[in-house]
Amino acid sequence: MTGGADVVVFGATAAGVAAAVAASEAGAATTLVAPERHVGGMVSGGLGWTDLGDTRVLGGFARRFYAAVADHYGAELWEVKGPEPHVAERLLEQALERAGVDVRLGERELAGAAVYVDASYEGDVLAALGVPYAVGRESTALYGERWAGRQPAYRPGKHNFSTLVSPFADDASLLPFVREPELDEHGWPEERLGEGDGGLQAYAYRVCLTDRAENRLPLDAPPGYDAARFELLARLLSAAGDRLHARDLLGLFPDLLPGGKCDVNSIGPFSLNVLDGSNREYPDGDEPTRERIRAEHLAYTQGLLHYLASDDTVPAHVREEVARWGPCADEFRDSGGWPHQLYVRDGRRMLGEYVLRESDLLDARPQDDVVALGSYNIDIREVERTWRFLPEYFRTPAVFNEGYLSVAVRPYPIPYRSLTPRREDATNLLVPLCLSASHVAFGSVRMEPTLMLLGHAAGAAAAQAARRGVAVQDVDVPALQQSLLDDGQVLAG
Repeated sequence: MTGGADVVVFGATAAGVAAAVAASEAGAATTLVAPERHVGGMVSGGLGWTDLGDTRVLGGFARRFYAAVADHYGAELWEVKGPEPHVAERLLEQALERAGVDVRLGERELAGAAVYVDASYEGDVLAALGVPYAVGRESTALYGERWAGRQPAYRPGKHNFSTLVSPFADDASLLPFVREPELDEHGWPEERLGEGDGGLQAYAYRVCLTDRAENRLPLDAPPGYDAARFELLARLLSAAGDRLHARDLLGLFPDLLPGGKCDVNSIGPFSLNVLDGSNREYPDGDEPTRERIRAEHLAYTQGLLHYLASDDTVPAHVREEVARWGPCADEFRDSGGWPHQLYVRDGRRMLGEYVLRESDLLDARPQDDVVALGSYNIDIREVERTWRFLPEYFRTPAVFNEGYLSVAVRPYPIPYRSLTPRREDATNLLVPLCLSASHVAFGSVRMEPTLMLLGHAAGAAAAQAARRGVAVQDVDVPALQQSLLDDGQVLAG
């Protein structure tokens, strides 16, 4: 560690920006260090159409950001569903500039500081400091959570296969993008419902596309492209016929974002989500491992879009619709129109002073040390694509997507203790993104507006701890809460 500061924030995510701005505005000498070269994480990296939850609980830095978005477009607050990526990045850069934060992009080495804030998607600082953490989903028994662990292989819905599709090639090998299940002694796949298996929500690139010819780049094939890798998709399209449209796979909606753009999400059974389990190596992987996974996900994304737009096996109505679109020439200019941020929906999760869990969301009760309110559904995207036999069809093997969950919640309090390690593990670290939460609870907390709220709280707390020279566990919580309220944060529903 080199140099010195009161507070060092690691990670240029939107939560990291919120933390750095809050710390600096509270009077702390603040440095933002990030290995990435862009500010904003997913907010400027393709996640334009934003899942807000209950906007009444979005205050503080998050509300200021979305007010700036509205002002940029001359709209009312919350009227614009999300900014264009380059607009989000510039607005967040301006917030850092106004607050006087020392920003060091493209760096990994932490400066010396009184307090650190780990605002990365991966939780790299907490791991480096030896703070214990969890990765992936736990069992139902660990925290008494109904929605924890492995889920039924078949749960009907738009994210699953509604037609019978075999997972096997003609030579009996498993098709690409299907994960081999564990088999019992009879050769039948085991569901093992409720078991913890370390499974992660699918990662993806949230691409920004346009159908305006003057700003549209081609959907070229990536290096090494092989259309045969999309045989499973070909079978799905063939079986579905004219019942499946481009919007059912990619969510292509004209003018979803300003500027004639669309933030393409993972919608259907075969989408931008990569469901072969390859992301399980990512959270604890070294940089070459992570870079390989990012490259594989990007190649998948480019290959999928190219296939849908150009392959003769794709039904004409799907092919023609996708071919109207392409990456935006005015977005992600240094990466050919493709996003610079992989959507890491799950990284490490700290095992801190208090583990936020399902009951804290579904049966919410007051928390004396509340620093933010969450409000979005427990939204856990598909974990894997696997298969099982269907005995009702004479033991026919069929593909399914497993793990998707959407469970409604009301606004719930998130305690400061979920941002702090246990005292015996670290006294100079706050973690607003990879916070102390179960996999189920994190499925709601992980929404970017909520993470901005937590980043704001962590930055204000870090500044107080640095100013007073105390452990983060000894922050004056009532004083912290008052400072947050003064900054517009909402602490009661």
